[in-house]
Amino acid sequence: MKKVEAIIRPETFELVKDALTRQGLASMTVTHVTGCGLQGGKTEYYRGSKYTVNLLPKVKIELVVQNENVDTLVNLIVETARTGQIGDGKIFIYDMQDAVRIRTGEKGETAI
Repeated sequence: MKKVEAIIRPETFELVKDALTRQGLASMTVTHVTGCGLQGGKTEYYRGSKYTVNLLPKVKIELVVQNENVDTLVNLIVETARTGQIGDGKIFIYDMQDAVRIRTGEKGETAI
């Protein structure tokens, strides 16, 4: 099993969520986060004063999938969330040791 974390632009989230749902990958955890990377932030003006916002809003999607679904999942997120501009986000992939479904006690891939 693998855990896939995707950090994407908020405006692409609904498109990504719909694409994942159509592929049967609807079990996800979604968190609204802030962060910075190569994008570096943006300059804004408030009451005539210039200031830089370097932590930008993002959406983090977390999914645990079987190993054979990882490439499909990653490709789907990349194709759906890509705008071609700095700040599109990142995807991180982790090995998962185990999973347990609390309701039934099932373990491993049957729990996801």
